[in-house]
Amino acid sequence: MPHPEPSAVLAAVARLVAETPSLTDVVSRLALILRDAVAFDQLFVLRLDRPESLVAYAATPAGEVQVTAHRIGSGAPPSAHVDPNARSQVLCTIRQGAHVLGATWLTSPADDAFGRDDQALMDAVADLLVLAIQNAALREREFLRRERIESLQRLLHTMAGALDVRQVFPEVSEVVRGGLAHDFLVLTAWDDSGTTSRMYAVAGAATDDRDFWEPIQLSESERTRLLNRDPYIVHDADEEFGQGGPQAKWFSRIGARSAVRVPLPLGTGVFGSLFFASRDVDRFAEADIDFARRVADHLALALSHQHLAETAATAARLEAQVATLTRELEARGGGRRVVGHSKLWKDVLAQATRVAQTETTVLLTGESGTGKEVVARFLHHASRRNHGPFTAINCAALPDQLLESELFGHERGAFTGAVATKPGRIEQAAGGVLFLDEVGEMAPTVQAKLLRVLEEREFMRLGSTRVMRADIRVIAATNRDLHAAIQRGEFREDLYYRLGVFEIHLPPLRERHDDILELADTFLAEIGESVGRPAAGISRDAKEQLLAYSWPGNVRELRNAIERAVILADGGHIRSEHLPVTSQRPSPAGAPSSGTLAAGAMNLGEIERSLVVNALAQARYNKTRAAKLLGLTRAQLYSRIEKYGLEEREH
Repeated sequence: MPHPEPSAVLAAVARLVAETPSLTDVVSRLALILRDAVAFDQLFVLRLDRPESLVAYAATPAGEVQVTAHRIGSGAPPSAHVDPNARSQVLCTIRQGAHVLGATWLTSPADDAFGRDDQALMDAVADLLVLAIQNAALREREFLRRERIESLQRLLHTMAGALDVRQVFPEVSEVVRGGLAHDFLVLTAWDDSGTTSRMYAVAGAATDDRDFWEPIQLSESERTRLLNRDPYIVHDADEEFGQGGPQAKWFSRIGARSAVRVPLPLGTGVFGSLFFASRDVDRFAEADIDFARRVADHLALALSHQHLAETAATAARLEAQVATLTRELEARGGGRRVVGHSKLWKDVLAQATRVAQTETTVLLTGESGTGKEVVARFLHHASRRNHGPFTAINCAALPDQLLESELFGHERGAFTGAVATKPGRIEQAAGGVLFLDEVGEMAPTVQAKLLRVLEEREFMRLGSTRVMRADIRVIAATNRDLHAAIQRGEFREDLYYRLGVFEIHLPPLRERHDDILELADTFLAEIGESVGRPAAGISRDAKEQLLAYSWPGNVRELRNAIERAVILADGGHIRSEHLPVTSQRPSPAGAPSSGTLAAGAMNLGEIERSLVVNALAQARYNKTRAAKLLGLTRAQLYSRIEKYGLEEREH
């Protein structure tokens, strides 16, 4: 049977690479294609998985494939396992530019089995395998990314309700193993003096020996390294620590050779270190650090709860704290009262009370007008930073450069108009809380700098080279779907996980039905003090109308409605005709119907929605052009599309 033309072989290989998602299947079918063109005994494809490891695929002419993983430097390479009867081979490097991705080769038990034509054919095949290897790497990265997200979600469920992290530590190790493979998970802790460290929790190692838990005296250099907030990789403990140092003792106790270490912050200091460790050398890479830090953040939060909790009385004490803090905050007066007794609202305040005493970053989510700043001030008042300032900044209200200047401050001459040095909000919030409202509207350049503040607690003013410390706690709020913004490339995924260590979702007012009249009475009393003739009360028909309306603008819309009604009532009872709403609910798409407005009333939300719809139509649904027509950024336009439920089909 004549051999097929090389062009036909390469065409078949090209189709194979384009149509087959699995690299194992690619190698299997490649062997079937090549056996008609070249006589060979085995086909090998070698893929560099990571800088320290590789994966080898060995196929027979019948398409049977064996896959083996290999760690570089830990034994004989895959080529050493080739049939010893192999007498000749043709070898090609798989590379993209100067970057080597792997190699492929054929072997044969015959002498001089391959010629120049075979070498040329395999060189061309190697070029086509570049795409197959890249596709495999992309799929694995996406799989790992999803696995890590799911691992963190499962971790929250594992630790929910746990009174002692040590009791669930083996389960924690098992849950996060899918996101970062390890043999041992170790949590170390400082003693009160800060001169010794001990094993606090361990998973994967025998811990029956009493000496295992004995504290280890640390040298000054070890204390400096372990107190550092910077993570690091241990590639080979025997080489890096020798035999006598404190960390060498830890690695020896559990039988580990490599690890990734991240600090575990607690309050304003460092509780200890979290180690993902392996029996093998060089098991971890820099890409593993971010996931390890996220796990450490969750453990830190659990430890904070553990330190605050009093086992059986946790729930009762939290409820008492909520009531006390609510009364104290209300006593300060103003329009920031924490009002409501519905279960959903109580759950929000209970979560806020739990996290208040920690230094954990909090992300408040929910529709516009649900009271995110009220909860942020509640958190500040209940925290250890309550004597420090509460500094708020609206990220959507300022242009990108002005937001950066407002946040970080600037030196004189840093840009046109900077006639004097000005401290930013981060400096103004020192010792207290920085509240970032509408953080989803923040520009990418500012997001990158904020991420550094959250990770390193450092920043620089615009136009300055002096690094300053950020002694702040950050509370952020957004009414946007940040997951969707991440998919569109408008919001950094790593920043989202830094901000969302503890996320509290605020329910819309339509789900807090029991709170509507209480809020209305509260607003009535507050507004009555600022007008000449406060209303005498709210009539029954007006109350029924308030309860029947779905309040798309939430608490903010309710307050504005009461303020308008107080003015119209002119000292009498508020009746239904004084309210700019009717009992008819808005349509499912979220757009108020014509029946939601009393005669002569103006619904700003409906006007804004109409402007967005008209701009999209005029721009033929080109988001960039529509944003320019409205004088908005793309991110702000997407926020309004989400707010009003303007799906593509509705445009």
